[in-house]
Amino acid sequence: MKTPCLLAVWRTLLLLSLSGLAIGCGGDVAEAPTPKNAEALDDQTPEPALLAPPEPGVATPATEAANAEARDNSGLFNDQVVANAKRGLIAQIEAPAILNKKGEAIWRVDALDFVNGAAPKTAHPKLWRQSQLAAIHGVFEVVDGIYQVRGYDLAVMSVIRGETGWIVIDPLTSVEAAAAALALVNDALGERPVSALIYTHSHADHFGGAEGVLPEDPDARARIPIIAPDGFTREAVTENLLAGPHMGRRAVLMFGRTLAPGPAGRIGVGLGPGLSSGSISLVPPTEEISGDNVERAIDGVRFEFMDAAGTEAPAEFMFYLPDFRAFCAAEVVTGTLHNTLTLRGAKARDALRWSKVIDRALVDYGDKSDVIFASHHWPAWGEDAVKERLRAHRDAYRALHDQTLRRANAGGTIHEIPEQSGEPAVAKTHPGARGFYGSYAHNAKAVYQFYFGWWDGVPANFYQHGAVPRAERFVAAMGGRERTLEAGKSAFAQGDYRWAAELFNQLVFAASEDKEAATWLAATYEQLGYQAESGAWRNYFLAAAQELRTGKRGPSELQDASQAFLASVPTADLFDALAVRYRPEKLDRDPFQINFEFTDTNEKVGVIVGADAIIPRFGVPSNEPAATFETTRALFNELVLGRRRAIVLMATGKLKIKGDRGAVTAFFDSLDQPPADFPIASP
Repeated sequence: MKTPCLLAVWRTLLLLSLSGLAIGCGGDVAEAPTPKNAEALDDQTPEPALLAPPEPGVATPATEAANAEARDNSGLFNDQVVANAKRGLIAQIEAPAILNKKGEAIWRVDALDFVNGAAPKTAHPKLWRQSQLAAIHGVFEVVDGIYQVRGYDLAVMSVIRGETGWIVIDPLTSVEAAAAALALVNDALGERPVSALIYTHSHADHFGGAEGVLPEDPDARARIPIIAPDGFTREAVTENLLAGPHMGRRAVLMFGRTLAPGPAGRIGVGLGPGLSSGSISLVPPTEEISGDNVERAIDGVRFEFMDAAGTEAPAEFMFYLPDFRAFCAAEVVTGTLHNTLTLRGAKARDALRWSKVIDRALVDYGDKSDVIFASHHWPAWGEDAVKERLRAHRDAYRALHDQTLRRANAGGTIHEIPEQSGEPAVAKTHPGARGFYGSYAHNAKAVYQFYFGWWDGVPANFYQHGAVPRAERFVAAMGGRERTLEAGKSAFAQGDYRWAAELFNQLVFAASEDKEAATWLAATYEQLGYQAESGAWRNYFLAAAQELRTGKRGPSELQDASQAFLASVPTADLFDALAVRYRPEKLDRDPFQINFEFTDTNEKVGVIVGADAIIPRFGVPSNEPAATFETTRALFNELVLGRRRAIVLMATGKLKIKGDRGAVTAFFDSLDQPPADFPIASP
């Protein structure tokens, strides 16, 4: 079965080898919270009961107590929130699973059925409750004429009844999930053709299933408008292109791809129940829209588009539907605080712009909307509820931004600010402002990074040793391996898992073969995961624990790539992605130049293969190439995907190499093959 993630570019180019936790920012500066066991930190002797860590899947008394204390006694998930999550349910997929063409399950419909009743000791009670609501699946009526399919992927697919067919908004992550969602809509509401397709933004869980909702007939497809925000095409294929293998590897942990669903395993992601694992496609839009209050009539339905680029995604819009008095908030405003720096890795996002975009939506559409819906979670109904949701998210991102900078401007660092901050008031009363996906602690660091970079300004942290030599020195300074291990056990016994994790982690990085330290670190990560309010944090901790115990790291082999997706990658970006794989020491000859000529696209690329770097020059061929490589871009895609062999193409005349064939061989031999499953929890 294929292993998906939001990083569609990484996945589709793998054969190319490009491939308490929620702390806020409100209130005055406070002292860093004192560990409950502060008085015992000098005691290096573990309690007898902790000569061995607890069995996997067991919450310690400290975790049980922490989760009991975190139970929702404030009415956060009140009757109205629960009613909203269930409102309008029309029909559900009755089959136990959504299958691909091979008969393999790409989504288990019953996977989260266990998330019911009171929270177990191994789950944060607020995350458990949010996961219960996110797992409610089926097709739902938002208002007459607007419907949503929820609970069969990370994202939500919305459909609007147009004059001639369905206007589909955000067709999920995979082709199979999208096709199943559309089939459910047609079965429940009456079959209609797809008359338009809208992508709200450039993340794969909102466009990857396009092929599952569009007709196969080319003529019929050509008549369907596909609308996206300005810059969508480029951002969809390039946001994660250069760093795709690394982002994809971390995404395996973030989304819990190796974790089995269960009370001690994956219970969702916080942004939705999980990712479907089918095929990812990319169908380019026919129009990209920029600006605010941009009006369009699509299949008889009036839209007003609002630019939201640079918030949750580099290319994004929201829209208002005046005929329905409905506002679609895309992924800018959902049922959780989002990430200003995602755990999978990406460029830090602009929390200030995020807040301002939401405020603009409140001003322009708050008084005009009777319902707000988004591409994750469930809607809210009533003008007052629409305004409340917009205000809550606006205030959360603004407080996050302003209070982080206030503390930074007073001398706070990237490490100190999250420890000094409390949750903003809105997080105590509005579930959408809580850290079920993003977290205030992580996001505060992201705001700091957005303005100041990774360094905290402390000279000692500017030029530290690398992780392994630093760990070796740390363990030596602690008095050696045994004393470090005993200190970690003591911290674990007292429930100070943050400190225990640091101690055990130093041992693991000082000696990767230290199985006892790895076992203790896994147990520590597990307790941190059980206490996490963020689904992404929980998954990351638990998947790291699994790696330490079993060595299971996610993708163990390169997956099949999407020909259609690769065809959408601009040639210039494709060669930049090849360039980041260049290992100069593998070049066994003097620097040279190669020209690549693609006869179907009339494109030429001159590539300088230097002593230190590859320099691609799109549209600027070399005057003195060592060789010229001539074929079609389509066949080049198949070559880099491993679906064709150069020698066969040359024999049939479909590939021509003029000049020094050894230069071409040297070029490709100098490119690294990045591993898909490099270690994260260990060196």
